[in-house]
Amino acid sequence: MKTLTFGPLAALLVMAATGTSSGACSSSSDATSTPSPDGGADDTRPPTPPEWDRAVTRPDEAQAAADRLACKFARGALADETLGASVPVAKDIPIDTIVVIMQENRSFDHYFGRFAKYAGRTDIESAADDATNPETPTDAARPTHARKHAEHLCFSDTDHGWGASHAQYDDGKMDGFFVTNHGSGALEDGQRALDWYDERDIPYYYALAKEFGIADHYHCSLLGPTWPNRMFLMAATSFGHTANTFPDLSSYPFPQNDALILDELEKRHVGWTLFTSGGPPGVTTVVGPSLGARWNRTVVATLEEFYQQAAEGKLPAVSFFDANFLKEGDAETEDEHPPGDIQIGQKLVSQVIGAVMKSPQWKRSAVFLTYDEHGGIYDHVPPPRACAPNDGKPTIDGKDRPIDGAFDRYGFRVPLVVVSPYAKRGYVSHEVYDHASVLRFIQARFRVPALTSRDANANIPLDFFDFAAPPHLVPPVLPEPTIDDAELTYCKQTYAKR
Repeated sequence: MKTLTFGPLAALLVMAATGTSSGACSSSSDATSTPSPDGGADDTRPPTPPEWDRAVTRPDEAQAAADRLACKFARGALADETLGASVPVAKDIPIDTIVVIMQENRSFDHYFGRFAKYAGRTDIESAADDATNPETPTDAARPTHARKHAEHLCFSDTDHGWGASHAQYDDGKMDGFFVTNHGSGALEDGQRALDWYDERDIPYYYALAKEFGIADHYHCSLLGPTWPNRMFLMAATSFGHTANTFPDLSSYPFPQNDALILDELEKRHVGWTLFTSGGPPGVTTVVGPSLGARWNRTVVATLEEFYQQAAEGKLPAVSFFDANFLKEGDAETEDEHPPGDIQIGQKLVSQVIGAVMKSPQWKRSAVFLTYDEHGGIYDHVPPPRACAPNDGKPTIDGKDRPIDGAFDRYGFRVPLVVVSPYAKRGYVSHEVYDHASVLRFIQARFRVPALTSRDANANIPLDFFDFAAPPHLVPPVLPEPTIDDAELTYCKQTYAKR
């Protein structure tokens, strides 16, 4: 079974003609500073709501944690109100430049299930060496299939739709990955959903994670495909959607009713830009062809502009970077979406992170590298319960037709690597996070409120950082990412885009 990619999205973006110049602002350590979108003296952005600067009595962290676990906080809650008094927020987080990189369709066990052995650790939640999936979950007599090292750096796309993801989860048995991906052709063997990579295949990623920090309980936001999960990164909700379809934002006009973190940053007068290496940025999953028109300015910039701004120390306070979705379905796709050669995406990510490390802004920056969802690929950890974003019942293709399931459970584990001068060396976080946690980190730094009950109750990944004694003020030397020419040739010949 196939799931939708970004083809229709890219077409709509082209029709929207949003342009590519950045209109970016320089970073500022002051969340209430007011640089204009084009860096000039005039600022036409809406005023910051006074209630965002309300006085708050910080809670005790034990009580705050219990309240978050019980989903007691709601839309409008500031991070100050949901985190204990000892937890840094706003200017106490000494990070002025945040870069979020979201790649495509890889689970934690698929990419980092062998990381514990590489790093010489025993505390990382990893799949057992003998983990298997049955050929069919309904017949115990049928053979099982074991996980193994992938034979190639590319494979046919695996099913990661709402229905397939729930079948793979199978009420926590995690036994549906083979059967939901097993077809009739040689390239459609369900085994590909069980295979894994290690430092031989993605050496830069392994070295990056070992030097900085990685999470072994970071989940995508729901048991479903790309678009709804990307919506959670931007809005802490998929607006009821379970498929790759645009939500109706008619009840969220800007600036009257915020739908996205970008709305909030705009009203807080914090500079932000959407960078891409070509094609549409991920936020288009939410705003569709109205990208740019929502904020009455150009908000998309190129990869080359990212490199230039990084070199000049002029990156905005918040950057979202997306690889070129137009290449999906091609062996040379940059976002790591199957059937892409994974080393192509690894190389691009290394260049983006390398640009931040070399930037004058490095000493007060943080990069969050993650993946939108698992892509239909095996992970052994059953996703835990989550706070629902109060969207009602999930719907089919954006229509008002309820389907089975809810938004009260996280999706499968996906990688999260945190890169910063403040990132603890060789740190492994065991806290439960999802895409709304990255969103909440941005909200905490710039003191803007929660958009839904999901981000209001989200843990934020502050455990990665040592603000008192930053270990990486001098960026480390990391191995150059490799491109195996023989493998790339195989991938191009086998998965030539038709």
